[in-house]
Amino acid sequence: MFIVHTYSLAVALCFITMICWGSWGNTQKLAAKSWRYELFYWDYAIGILLFSIILGLTLGSHGDGGRSFIPDLMQLDGGKALSALVGGVIFNASNILLAAAVAIAGMSVAFPLGVGLALVLGVFINYIGDPKGNAVILFSGVALVVAAIICNGIASGQRSQSASASQRKGIILAIVAGVLMSFFYRFVAAAMDLNDFENPTPGMATPYTAFFVFACGIFLSNIVFNTIAMRRPFEGAPVSYRDYFKGSLPTHMVGILGGCVWGLGTALSYIAAGKAGAAISYALGQGAPMIAALWGIAVWKEFKGAQAKTVRLLVLMFILFISGLTLITFAGEN
Repeated sequence: MFIVHTYSLAVALCFITMICWGSWGNTQKLAAKSWRYELFYWDYAIGILLFSIILGLTLGSHGDGGRSFIPDLMQLDGGKALSALVGGVIFNASNILLAAAVAIAGMSVAFPLGVGLALVLGVFINYIGDPKGNAVILFSGVALVVAAIICNGIASGQRSQSASASQRKGIILAIVAGVLMSFFYRFVAAAMDLNDFENPTPGMATPYTAFFVFACGIFLSNIVFNTIAMRRPFEGAPVSYRDYFKGSLPTHMVGILGGCVWGLGTALSYIAAGKAGAAISYALGQGAPMIAALWGIAVWKEFKGAQAKTVRLLVLMFILFISGLTLITFAGEN
């Protein structure tokens, strides 16, 4: 299987993760023109599962080290498999809430609040489980990210002073999603032998197997979580499975593309974790709010007509995010 051997390559993969995690929401925005997010999310979950299988049979099965995908899956310990599966369930619950927040409050608000909060809490959780990197530099970077989140929260509050109750609901959903999302990565990382992908401990998973089991957790839990969301939506009238099958092929493909984009980012994050450590790999990938905010501001015009003080806060947010991510990167080299 493909294995990362240098820290610099691990960091590069983490930055791709950041771009993927911050960009998949664009597919939801595209589909939202004619498609409810609950319906979009079925295709999104299918896309993640399909991508995990394709990745396992390609990069996860060819290379000069480690166990290939199928043999690794066959030898996986039940407890480790359950850990990765639970990670998928936790992620799915949080991401459905985040998708609802994006639909209600927009990318430039939901992502920085939800995913930014997940970054801060998740780094603590993952560092305790896998303490790699300089803690002082790492958490100094996280502190800058916290400041960036505060700036975004103030900016969104200024934009939404006359916002409807549904928009405020979107902000609350993003916060709840962020708290839940901070836990999923640790469960998946616990299923892998982060110290040795070349010769992983028997019973433990390679990143490709862990990602596949994680994707299964997302898909299976979606049957419960998304069915509830369809029947009792956070906003709008209930939708049915009949509505889903009325969708056109291009509409379904947009959702599957979104799942593949997110899946690529997640898989690369797990692959990089062996060299960078779970905390740093997770933290760099969760710089996604900066990417999402850029999309929301530049493409979707979610802050169009904002006051000058709001624009200054957004600029400061980006400066703080970039500075924080820079420190997090250096933390792994010390």
